[in-house]
Amino acid sequence: MKPFSRGLILGAMLLSFAPMSSVKAAEPKTDNTGIWKYYVPKDAKGELDNYDPIGLIGGALIKTDCAYNWRDDAGRMYCFATPTSLVYFQAWPKRYIEQATDALQKLKPGS
Repeated sequence: MKPFSRGLILGAMLLSFAPMSSVKAAEPKTDNTGIWKYYVPKDAKGELDNYDPIGLIGGALIKTDCAYNWRDDAGRMYCFATPTSLVYFQAWPKRYIEQATDALQKLKPGS
C-alpha cells in the first residue's frame, strides 16, 4: 500500500469515530426546489412555448419551467426539461431549433 493511501484511510477511520454531538444535521429545505435548480421568474417565457426542443424533435410535448435554459445571440431563450437535454442541444443549436420549430407545428394541439 502506498503511504499516501494509508494516510487517507487512517483519516477516514478517525473521522468515523468522531462524536455525533459535534456533527450538526442539515436543516431540511421547505421550498422543494432541489439543489440544482436556481431561481427562475414565474413569468419566464421561452421560445417554442416553453417546450423542450429535444423533446419536440423526439415527438413529445414536454413543458418546462425554464430552470435549464440557453440564450442565442439574439437573446431568445430556449428552455429544457433536464440538463442532459440542454447539453445535447448545445452540440448543434441552429439545427435543433429548426427541427424543433417544425416539430412544434406538427405536434401543437389544434394544428
